[in-house]
Amino acid sequence: MTSTTAPEAPAAAGQPAAHSEVELLIGGMTCASCAARVEKKLNRMEGVTATVNYATEKARVTYPPGVEVADLITTVVKTGYTAEEPAPPRQDAEESASARDPETAALRTRLIVSALLALPVVLMAMIPRLQFDHWQWLSLTLAAPVVVWGAAPFHRAAGTNLRHGAATMDTLVSVGTLAAFGWSLWALFLGDAGEPGMRHPFELTVSRADGASAIYLEVAAGVTAFILLGRYLEARSKRRAGAALRALMELGAKDVTVLREGREVRVPAERLAVGDRFVVRPGEKVATDGTVVEGSSAVDASMLTGESVPVDVTVGDTVTGATVNAGGRLVVEATRIGADTQLARMAKLVEDAQTGKAQVQRLADRIAGVFVPVVLLIAAATFGLWLGNTGDTVAAFTAAVAVLIIACPCALGLATPTALMVGTGRGAQLGILIKGPEVLESTRRVDTVVLDKTGTVTTGRMSLRAVHAAEGTDDEELLRLAGALEHASEHPVARAVAAGAEERVGALPRAEHFENVPGRGVRGRVEGREVAVGRLSEVFGELPPELARAKEDAERAGHTAVVAGWDGVARGVLAVADTVKETSAEAVRELRALGLTPVLLTGDNRAVAEAVARTVGIDEDRVIAEVLPEDKADVVRRLQQEGRSVAMVGDGVNDAAALAVADLGLSLGTGTDAAIEAGDLTLVRGDLRVAADAIRLSRRTLSTIKGNLVWAFGYNVAALPLAAAGLLNPMIAGAAMAFSSVFVVTNSLRLRSFH
Repeated sequence: MTSTTAPEAPAAAGQPAAHSEVELLIGGMTCASCAARVEKKLNRMEGVTATVNYATEKARVTYPPGVEVADLITTVVKTGYTAEEPAPPRQDAEESASARDPETAALRTRLIVSALLALPVVLMAMIPRLQFDHWQWLSLTLAAPVVVWGAAPFHRAAGTNLRHGAATMDTLVSVGTLAAFGWSLWALFLGDAGEPGMRHPFELTVSRADGASAIYLEVAAGVTAFILLGRYLEARSKRRAGAALRALMELGAKDVTVLREGREVRVPAERLAVGDRFVVRPGEKVATDGTVVEGSSAVDASMLTGESVPVDVTVGDTVTGATVNAGGRLVVEATRIGADTQLARMAKLVEDAQTGKAQVQRLADRIAGVFVPVVLLIAAATFGLWLGNTGDTVAAFTAAVAVLIIACPCALGLATPTALMVGTGRGAQLGILIKGPEVLESTRRVDTVVLDKTGTVTTGRMSLRAVHAAEGTDDEELLRLAGALEHASEHPVARAVAAGAEERVGALPRAEHFENVPGRGVRGRVEGREVAVGRLSEVFGELPPELARAKEDAERAGHTAVVAGWDGVARGVLAVADTVKETSAEAVRELRALGLTPVLLTGDNRAVAEAVARTVGIDEDRVIAEVLPEDKADVVRRLQQEGRSVAMVGDGVNDAAALAVADLGLSLGTGTDAAIEAGDLTLVRGDLRVAADAIRLSRRTLSTIKGNLVWAFGYNVAALPLAAAGLLNPMIAGAAMAFSSVFVVTNSLRLRSFH
């Protein structure tokens, strides 16, 4: 059950009663106008406020006491669509995807079969040399399954719209194809078109007396195949709408080792209860939010908090579900489970962001909302005027069919998906994945780009940045001894020191009597000396001025500083930090060149953030640091409330909600699945410079789509009067319609040359 109700405290007189909220899955919508109709009907119910999202096929409805969920579903069904409540979060995340796969597969099968059958029909009609004796009967045999079975979804939708007094693009497709097919059947069985030796010349002249010998099977079959192509490409894009939520839910641990009466028992993570104690071994995910009751370790929370340095935890510290144990064995007591966990709350943020109302509806559907009924009226008026003026039923019907066919929105339906297909194909070659046409409209308005730090501007990997040896100690000796001791530790800072030491001085000696002091550092014996590395002030005492100054300078620069020494004396300071990507500074310059203002957003402390900002060329007043995961989306919303159009670039799960709520989300392909699915554009190579290329390509693709729509609609507007005047017979109309489609596809192919 996904409905939620505010607490029902006794209301004072005159105060409104508590409202409830429910999310419904809406089925049967084929265009944005369908979503608008459902939303309009729901909002007409007293006290009901509804938002319907066509892309996610969901409705979020707030309703007052006295209204039941069943009433809402009934209203949607009466509008001509289906509605149901989603399954519980985990089940919905894992099962709804597989439930929709057959729908996309069925549409793909319908497209392939229809295209294979329609191709020879179109070729025989347009190329007279292919027309052998009785060719028209072969065309009928091939075209009939396309019109009856291939176009069945359009016919069903048109019938549903008719029962509810509405008209959409489905209506025009259905009427146009059935009219062309019906006319062809009449000409074949009752006219002259079925006679042996009949030929179908491709002529530019208009004849009002040859209606009984003309067939238009290629128009009926070709239009169906083209529109199915557009629908399939659209369905594939919509299919990914809920993937961010699934990726978030799948991030959590699936199984967990629970302590039962002193024994370790492996159980599914869903069976955990508050108060249960469970074991987290090195490398395993923490199953749920809890408190450490035994052991100490370093926990990598970068996928949730953005912190580049793993956090040391020991008894009494809290840990978060889905974080990774990077060190020793832990025993954790569960304090929050299910929907109360931080991971679940983040999933809810992503879901809320994705269910929000799209700011811009598809241009083709908005045009079709007015265009379709107008075309139907023009066709009916054309038939009436011709019949009244000439008394020739064949001429009247021929002109009316020409109007329907010339207006068939094939090019209108192809304008968006073909440009998107070519644009995304070219983008893939450049390391850019564009998720859908609605995304592109945001790129034109974006004026601010928010950059996540860890894993986006930086590599997300710690490295040794500086070595400050005390007087009388050389760097090589300091690195050899400290590196040998750190080599025995699994802590990320230790690994960075050991790797840096090996790179600079070569092979390291072996450490003996290694001891980990939780949260403080490590100690042991190396080459007969008692070596310690970390924050062991009780061992080293007060640092010499030069080392104290080096430590302060390193921390001011945003580095993690550790002290190394032996025999009770501090010998040096080692500075470790996340590494800024070599291309980040250039990427920031390119983003500025596009007119964007860069903002750095991170969960790290301000000193680290400002140091990175200086390195890549971001103004310090544009640095937002120490931000919790759930606050990242709020930062984006705050910038939007200031009147900015915001693009967000990130790679971690902690960025997923912000990516979803931003006007434009760009996720690095080197990041997590949740971030990739929540983003609108994915940068496969993980190179921040590609963000600028992505915005340029998106703007170019959007421009192509709009050019296609202007051409397709303009073509219809110009050709309709010619068809109504009898200057175009249906065959010429079919050829003109095909040319319009070819033009749109050719214009889209120009995107292949994008650099």
